[in-house]
Amino acid sequence: MSTLPNALSAQLQTLLGVRFSRAEAVRNQHAGAGMHLPPLPPQAVAMVQNLEEIIAVVRACAEHDAPIIPYGAGTSLECHVGAPRGGIAIDVSGMKQLLRLSIEDQDCTVQAGLTRLALNEELRHTGLFFPVDPGANATIGGMASTRASGTTTLRYGGMRENVIALTVVTADGRVIKTASRARKSAAGYDLTHLFVGSEGTLGVIAEVTLRLHPVPEAASAAVCSFETAHGATATVIEAVQCGLPLARAEYLDAAAIVAVNRAFATDHPERETLFLEFHGSPREVEECAARARAIADAHGGGAFRWALDSEARNELWKARHNAGLAALGLRPGARPWSTDVCVPISQLSDCIDATKRDIGALAFPAIVLGHIGDGNFHVVLLIDATSAEEVAAAKSFNDKLVARAIAMDGTCTGEHGIGIGKRESLREELGPAVDVMADIKLALDRRSIMNPDKIFKPLRHFN
Repeated sequence: MSTLPNALSAQLQTLLGVRFSRAEAVRNQHAGAGMHLPPLPPQAVAMVQNLEEIIAVVRACAEHDAPIIPYGAGTSLECHVGAPRGGIAIDVSGMKQLLRLSIEDQDCTVQAGLTRLALNEELRHTGLFFPVDPGANATIGGMASTRASGTTTLRYGGMRENVIALTVVTADGRVIKTASRARKSAAGYDLTHLFVGSEGTLGVIAEVTLRLHPVPEAASAAVCSFETAHGATATVIEAVQCGLPLARAEYLDAAAIVAVNRAFATDHPERETLFLEFHGSPREVEECAARARAIADAHGGGAFRWALDSEARNELWKARHNAGLAALGLRPGARPWSTDVCVPISQLSDCIDATKRDIGALAFPAIVLGHIGDGNFHVVLLIDATSAEEVAAAKSFNDKLVARAIAMDGTCTGEHGIGIGKRESLREELGPAVDVMADIKLALDRRSIMNPDKIFKPLRHFN
């Protein structure tokens, strides 16, 4: 790692004042380790507040060949925002404005640092909402950068479907807008979806134009337990195949329910469990719920436990979203290692069953949970990070899980992304296509300064 040039530090200090920091505590807050990877702090942090400051910081870094790491809320799990080569973390969390809202067009433009919960608070009185819900209160820019999805993807799609356009600062300091606000276009390359999911390796996302959705007239949520994981997954598969318009279909295994009950003083039956939610008109919600209940009965499901008002539903989903943290109660002092895969829904039951057999052979606890309506599930391993044997066993488990998903024509990650943690898995999944991605990266970032070493192993660069 080269030393940060004094001229660059002086330039950014003049530009940002106290919002440019080389303090160890600030750098450590931006180290981006994720759950199982070592922290990699940058050499300095630039806390920007507008597009013009992003442009100035990027151009200064480009002038000195200093690595740039875009940073939002730091909620990513595969060391997306670590700084393996040092450099400058550009923290956009101070860019929190809702810049434009069109109720008629059902869209808005926001600064990249606005979080999804803050956006929905801004929209509270409009009759619209932004549905993408990865659980963490991530920034909109970070969600676009990692192509986030989550519990509501089944009905509303993820960031891929809900980002209309982006304003991006490229590695050489150019500012581009990737698309207009038109709902469809045949104008040139689809640059919007090139940058969505690029994990900060192609540029810094400064502004995001989003598709919004009407708040549903009615909503209800239900919890249903099963004797087997196969019964739970089969219920969702059949519901999806029947065209049932589920808004959410979440699975927690028995171990996860034990953790949730302990952490939140709930009393769910400690069995394989589905969390379901239905949106629409009151009649649509009632009919959808009745059909889902009949399908669950046919697969060994127990009685539905309902949460009808918004407060009860929020408490229900709070428990689901925090199941990973709740799992720490199963082994106090353990370090969680969260991984995910996604498979075609026809392969889901077999993939989860095989995964749970592998968990049974581990010497440490683990939970399984996921957005099984779209074939995506997560495993949280609770390991002693000081034990070389447990770390090796966790890595072996993860490698086997990824290999199984890829063999089923699935993917090594449904929503966590690649970062540093899954670079080898991406190569296993896509082979030569990764080289094409690297060519695109180097075409836009010849010196490889933009979030280097993420998605790809270290790349050659050109002066």
